[in-house]
Amino acid sequence: MTIHLSILVFWPLAFALLGAFAPRRAAPVFALVGAVIPLGHSVLMLLDFEAGARGLQYLTDDEWIPDLGIHYKLGVDGLNLWLVALTSLLFSASALWLTLRPPLRAPQFALHFGIAETAVLGAFLAQDLGVFVLFFDLILVPFYFLVGIWGGPDRIAAAVKMVVYTLVGSLLMLAAAAATAVLTARGEAELSFAFSDLAANPLPESTQKWLFVAFGLAFLIKMPAFPFHGWMPDAYRAMPLPALAVFSGVVSKVAAYGFLRIALPFFPEAAQDFQTILLVIAVLSILYGSVMAFTQTNVRLILGYSSMAQLGFITLGIFAVDGAAAGAQGALLHAVNHGLVVAPMFFVVALLAERAGGTEDIRDMGGIAFRAPVLAGLFLVATLATLAMPGSANFVGEFLILAGVFNSSMTFAFIASIGVVLAAVYALRMYIRTMHNRTGAAVTSFELSLRDGVVLVPLILAIVAFALYPQGALTHSEPAVKAVMAPVAQAGGAQQAAEVAP
Repeated sequence: MTIHLSILVFWPLAFALLGAFAPRRAAPVFALVGAVIPLGHSVLMLLDFEAGARGLQYLTDDEWIPDLGIHYKLGVDGLNLWLVALTSLLFSASALWLTLRPPLRAPQFALHFGIAETAVLGAFLAQDLGVFVLFFDLILVPFYFLVGIWGGPDRIAAAVKMVVYTLVGSLLMLAAAAATAVLTARGEAELSFAFSDLAANPLPESTQKWLFVAFGLAFLIKMPAFPFHGWMPDAYRAMPLPALAVFSGVVSKVAAYGFLRIALPFFPEAAQDFQTILLVIAVLSILYGSVMAFTQTNVRLILGYSSMAQLGFITLGIFAVDGAAAGAQGALLHAVNHGLVVAPMFFVVALLAERAGGTEDIRDMGGIAFRAPVLAGLFLVATLATLAMPGSANFVGEFLILAGVFNSSMTFAFIASIGVVLAAVYALRMYIRTMHNRTGAAVTSFELSLRDGVVLVPLILAIVAFALYPQGALTHSEPAVKAVMAPVAQAGGAQQAAEVAP
C-alpha cells in the first residue's frame, strides 16, 4: 500500500490556507477536511504497518539543504505510529467541534489550527534532527495566536508567558542540535542531521552530558514537568477548549517522544548518568500534579495538573532503563491513552460550563447528571480511564511503567504508586462535584445534543476499543522500543563493568 507521508503532514496546512480566505461559515469545513484526510492515512498505516519489521516504513528521504547535511526525511516505526494516529484523531475531533460550533474569526482560527496539526505531525514523523527542530519550534507559533486572540481573560499575559518559557527550551535545543551534528561529523563522517547517521556515530560521554541537558530541558519545559511548569496554569486557563484538547492530548507528547527518539539513542551514556535525576523529576511531577489537581476547583486546572501527573508517569517509564523495554512500552501506551482520555474531557468542560451558567468552577456545579444521563455516562467512562481503572488501557500502561520501574528502583516505584491512589481521589472528586451532589444555583441540566454527541461518542468508543485491545500498540512498538533501549542498556552495562573492575 502506498502511503505518502508528505500528504499526511502538509494536507492540513494546505486546507488551512484555503480556509483562511473562505467565508466564515465555510472556514471550519476546510479545517475539517484538512484533518480528516490525515486521519484516513493514519488508519491505513495502522492496517498496513508490518509489525515485526525493523527500521522505518513509508520512508521519504530527499536532500533539502546539502551544504548543511539536512535531509527532508520522514518515516514511521513503532515509536511514532500510534502517536501519529492519535494526533490525526484528536485534530479531526476538534475540527468537527469547530465546524459544529464556529468560533469568532473562524477563517483565522482555521489557519492556525491547520498549521498546528502540520507542525505536530511533522515533529512526530521527522527522521532528521534539523527537520524535527523546525517542526518542534513551529508548534509554538499557532498556539501563541490561538491563546492570544481567542483565549479567555488575561490571554495576552498567558500567551507571552507560554512563549517565554518554551522559547528558552527551543533555543537550547536549536543550539544543541547544531552542536550534535557538527561534533558527530568527525573523522571521515560527513555533516549530517539524519537520525540514522547521528546514532551511528556516538559522542564521548562528557560531550553527551551537556547536549542531553539542553535537549532534556527543552522537552521538560514543553511537557511541562515539575518544576518547569510555570507557564501551564495560565495557558490552560486561557486557551480556547478545542485548541486545549489537542494541546494537552498530543503537543505534550511531542516532548516525551523526543526523549525516546533523540535523547536516549543519541546520548545513551548521559541517559544513564542522569537517570536518577529524571526519575526524581518524574516522581515529583506525579506527586505535585496529583496534589494540585485535588486542591483546584477550576475543571481546566484539575485536568491540567492531572496531565502533569500522567506525563510524570510517562517520563518515569522512559527512564526506567533497567527495566528494558517494559517501562518504555508502557510509556508509549500511556501517552496514547492519556491523549484519548484528556481530549474528550476538555470537550466535556465546555458542556459543563454551558449547564452551569458559564462557570468552570466545580463548586458552582452539581446535579448535572439528573437530566443528562448520557452525558454523565460518557463522562464517567473517561473519568474511570483517567484513574486507570483495571480493565482500561490506562491500567495496562501504568502497570507496565511500574513493572519497569520496580526493576530500576523499588523506592521510586513505591512513591509513584501513591500517584495512582491520588488519581482516584481527584478524578472521582471532580466527577461527583460536577455530576452529582446538590444542584448548583445557576445549573440548568439538559441532555447531550446530537451535535455534541457526534464529537464525544467516537472518542469514548476509541477509549473503550483501546481498553479491549491494547495489544496492537504494544506489538507495533516492541521492536522500535528495544532498538532505542539497546544502546542505553549497553552503556549501563559498561558503566557497571567499569565500577567493578579494579
